[in-house]
Amino acid sequence: MAEENFTKEETLAMRLRLIGQSCRLFYKEDPVKIVRARGQYLFDENGNRYLDCISNVQHVGHCHPAVTTAAAAQMDLLNVNTRFLNDKIVLYAARLGATLPDKLCVFYFVNSGSEANDLALRLAQQYTQNQDVIVLDHAYHGHLMSLIDISPYKFRKLAGQKDWVHVAPLPDTYRGMYREDHPNPGQAYADKVKDLIEEIHRKGRKISAFFAESLPSVGGQILLPQGYSSKVAEYVHSAGGVFVADEVQTGFGRVGSHFWAFQLQGENFCPDIVTMGKPMGNGHPVACVATTVEIAQAFTANGVEYFNTFGGNPVSCAIGLAVLDVIEEEDLRGNAIRVGEHLKGLLKKLQARHEVIGDVRCVGLFAGVELVTDREKRTPATNLAALVVKRLKEEDRICMSTDGPWDNILKLKPPMCFSVEDADLVVACLERILSDIKANHLTLENEDI
Repeated sequence: MAEENFTKEETLAMRLRLIGQSCRLFYKEDPVKIVRARGQYLFDENGNRYLDCISNVQHVGHCHPAVTTAAAAQMDLLNVNTRFLNDKIVLYAARLGATLPDKLCVFYFVNSGSEANDLALRLAQQYTQNQDVIVLDHAYHGHLMSLIDISPYKFRKLAGQKDWVHVAPLPDTYRGMYREDHPNPGQAYADKVKDLIEEIHRKGRKISAFFAESLPSVGGQILLPQGYSSKVAEYVHSAGGVFVADEVQTGFGRVGSHFWAFQLQGENFCPDIVTMGKPMGNGHPVACVATTVEIAQAFTANGVEYFNTFGGNPVSCAIGLAVLDVIEEEDLRGNAIRVGEHLKGLLKKLQARHEVIGDVRCVGLFAGVELVTDREKRTPATNLAALVVKRLKEEDRICMSTDGPWDNILKLKPPMCFSVEDADLVVACLERILSDIKANHLTLENEDI
């Protein structure tokens, strides 16, 4: 039977039979079957169009013709591993280098953000000759065993915390220990990392790295307070460790004003290692680690070759180059600034009209709307968030998801071609749904779905 002849029910039945059930679907009660996509839109088997607010991986838009053309042309010409000398990998490394601070000038190409973060961990531990890692609470850095070990979001549900992993408070100025009324939350949260380092030293241990997303995503679309990263880096360097910035979710201009989210922390801050992934290949599996000459030399000095069969192959690099071209040629960073500011303004007005919106966090096309049942107590409105997402899909054909420790944050990380009109539509639909819920006095218990 040809694939296009499968009914949705047949596809779902086959998936249930053939695919591991821990691999979950969006909208599991009534999944959307997607058969094609273009730009910021998804299309189901009946031709219905859905606005995609989820797919940050398809960074420059689904099936962008410049990217698919580059992929097909290079696939038709050459695709070999990186032990063969070829121009594409060095051209791509040079282009990436031009977007980064000068000291981040050595690149390792891999296939996924998880691979990149695993390699970053190896680099840090080899360079420092220490094992211990500091991570942020609720963090997620990937699905490999090494990364589950440094991801509180995962390890708390599994085997628990390893003795070489140390968890610092998430610098959340809405829900955390230092909030928006604190005079200097960046310094205060950084000092908690300093306290943690001192505690580690008292145990006779030493750190290899502080590992953090530049904008914690699974943690709840968190915007780090100013000054936090540079102060943490100061403390980490004093302890002999390195600072790893995980840009897998947030890199490549999503924040608009800068190419990398870590740059929001100011010109004086530069990580020692940067990992990148999801948006790099616009859906093609390509990822990378950027680091310093000194860290790369220490990794080389261990005498063991680093070889990645598919990492940095010519097709992946051709796709990566095409993505960079589209970002520049279509001014997608400028679009992120313009649309992001417009979206933020609309969401702030929505917040003023609806008590259930406790907080709005938005920079470029990285946004979170935190729903609460009580603004004073900031009680997470988990079920309300799930209902809003369900209704957006069923009534408006808008795909959105939730995140955060309590799944009460509406998350928007759309393709970068997302428009002002798209933002208007999303907020108008949110207005209608929240008004309807309020008018009908729908009450939802605060419990995890």
